[in-house]
Amino acid sequence: MKTGARTLIEALQREGVDTIFGYPGGVVLPIYDELYDSSIRHILVRHEQAAAHAADGYARASGRVGVCLATSGPGACNLVTGIATAYMDSIPVVALTGQVPTALLGNDAFQESDITGITMPVTKHNYLVKDANDLDRTIQEAFYVARTGRPGPVLVDLPKDVSTSVVKGNRPLPETVSLRGYQPTYEGHVRQIDRAIDLLVRAERPLIYAGGGVVLSEASAELVKFAETAAVPVTTTLMGLGAIPGDHPLNLGMLGMHGTQSANYAVTECDLLIAVGVRFDDRVTGKIETFAPNAAIVHIDIDPAEIGKNKKVDVPIVGDVKAVLQAILKRMEKRGDTANWVARINTWKTQYPLRYRDDDRLRPQYVIRELSDILQGEGIITSEVGQNQMWTALYYRFTKPRTWITSGGLGTMGYGFPAAIGAHFARPDLPVVDVAGDGSFQMNIQELGTVAHYHIPVKVVILNNMYLGMVRQWQELFYDRRYSYTELPPVDFVKIANAYGVEGMRVEEKAGVREAIETALATDGPFVLDFRVEREENVFPMVPAGAAINEMIGVRQ
Repeated sequence: MKTGARTLIEALQREGVDTIFGYPGGVVLPIYDELYDSSIRHILVRHEQAAAHAADGYARASGRVGVCLATSGPGACNLVTGIATAYMDSIPVVALTGQVPTALLGNDAFQESDITGITMPVTKHNYLVKDANDLDRTIQEAFYVARTGRPGPVLVDLPKDVSTSVVKGNRPLPETVSLRGYQPTYEGHVRQIDRAIDLLVRAERPLIYAGGGVVLSEASAELVKFAETAAVPVTTTLMGLGAIPGDHPLNLGMLGMHGTQSANYAVTECDLLIAVGVRFDDRVTGKIETFAPNAAIVHIDIDPAEIGKNKKVDVPIVGDVKAVLQAILKRMEKRGDTANWVARINTWKTQYPLRYRDDDRLRPQYVIRELSDILQGEGIITSEVGQNQMWTALYYRFTKPRTWITSGGLGTMGYGFPAAIGAHFARPDLPVVDVAGDGSFQMNIQELGTVAHYHIPVKVVILNNMYLGMVRQWQELFYDRRYSYTELPPVDFVKIANAYGVEGMRVEEKAGVREAIETALATDGPFVLDFRVEREENVFPMVPAGAAINEMIGVRQ
């Protein structure tokens, strides 16, 4: 005699779930009662949004599906920001939500919300289960949909009576899932691949533009081999950092609004752009008409809806990035002559390096450089959103995929700290550091309770300028320094951390940066570092909204 709740737990175990991030409530008590004796580890967060972000961080760090669980009504609604974050960045997450009994659906019962309706625009698919006998198959489908094709979040809504009902018999599950209307294309069309190779051989100024799809498809090795075999430079999006080692001679770093000068100049002057696992986001392209204006464009992506959506494409290749790159490498018999182009790009890299005022003041770029130098790529870096995110993307040297975890598409403040918690449970063998701003950190600061409770050794590096930094930067540059509601009063983060039982340290001098980071990393448990950085330091280079990406400000010409 199995209940729906027991069936659910067994289905999760069958999918290989080892960790769930969640917060209990009335209608999910049957599920929590089954979790009590289960082999699945449950991490009690302090806010449901953190559960969704932690599941997201777990998925990004591991490549597996992350799982979160919340009760009905406000609990389910609190997951929405995290679900939308995962949706925008194509992250496989299964969100389980409690729901009022089926007889009360639509009656405005206590803590009822139409969570399937609310999340329809920000999930890859969602389910409202009305029969406990459907649970096995629903969970199998949910995980399949979340992790296959272009990954994404899937929500499963579970009315209380479905959890408590007795399941009648055992329906055999199919070995493989086959869904009508859902057949992702993994292998690229051979004729299109040959067309792309032909363009590459004839190009004089080719450039690879790589994004998060490379990381998601585990195609970093293929990307590097392709770049080296064809002798083509690579620029990456924010989500693509780590897909090619930061110190690789063909790596130009990030492109776009806060991209490197060499990357943005290369995109503007290339004659062939090979877009791999990207979606031509507005933060990358700037004024779309001026993005790669003289280039033929090859676009490789598993989602056909992305090809041609924002930019006209000459050679579309629908397929899994890893499979397509493998096919290109197998079929590519010769390469073009790119020596002059690579030399020109190397000249730009030498002429226009990333730079900041390196003086005796405590500047955020210096903190990131020191963190990068200490870790040498051997760790996972998460970030919040804003200036802290951009400084990390520019000045930290990522050497491996799945070591950079950040909210790209949605730009969710408060993401990095709970995502770091999830990343730790995915990769407990690696140090995990969240780079935060004082504004973002306060959005999910209550998760200090979670890291203290479970003794999670996540380190938080706060670049504290007592502003909503990126918004203030825009006000400085475009609104005559009218700092309308962007200044934050000083907060003693060390005392707050200590109140939760977490160690912390405030650093106000440049000379103390390295020792503070080394102390935090050596501490057995969580640690908060409060770096009081220069308050009006800006992120440069910067492309103003609506400008072409080669029209950067705040750089040396």
